[in-house]
Amino acid sequence: MKKIMLIGICLLAISCKGVSQEKEKEAEKEIAESTYPISKTEAEWRAELTDMQFYILRKAGTENPGSSELLNIKEPGTYVCAACKTPLFSSEHKFDSGTGWPSFDSAIEGNVAYDVDYKIGYERTEEHCAVCGGHLGHVFNDGPSDTTGKRHCINGAALEFIPVK
Repeated sequence: MKKIMLIGICLLAISCKGVSQEKEKEAEKEIAESTYPISKTEAEWRAELTDMQFYILRKAGTENPGSSELLNIKEPGTYVCAACKTPLFSSEHKFDSGTGWPSFDSAIEGNVAYDVDYKIGYERTEEHCAVCGGHLGHVFNDGPSDTTGKRHCINGAALEFIPVK
């Protein structure tokens, strides 16, 4: 009897799905079914983006902290979506958050869209390009209190920097 109960408990534990897994699948399906002004097949995106850009922008991945060449850029300019070149952030709103990812206190209005993801088991605000749907990063409420109080924590590989001429 003990063996049967032990086997039953093991089977129950193996078959359980977490709520966050279901919510993550729903969010991925919703993004895949969404239409954006720029919409391409997975094969087209793969052909145009580097492996890291594809992983972040199309698969909602995350680069390693401190790995982005954009972290130390201090000159004036605009950060655009690496996939579709839509202007997303201005250098005047960039700050050093100490997190290892490029951070901004605000986005260019209308060019960044927001959603909720549950990838790590709890609710976070995801941001993506409003034109192509590419995943950018997340926004948190621990940014500079003297401006917006927001920290847009962005994967550098999702961006390209265009300096002011």
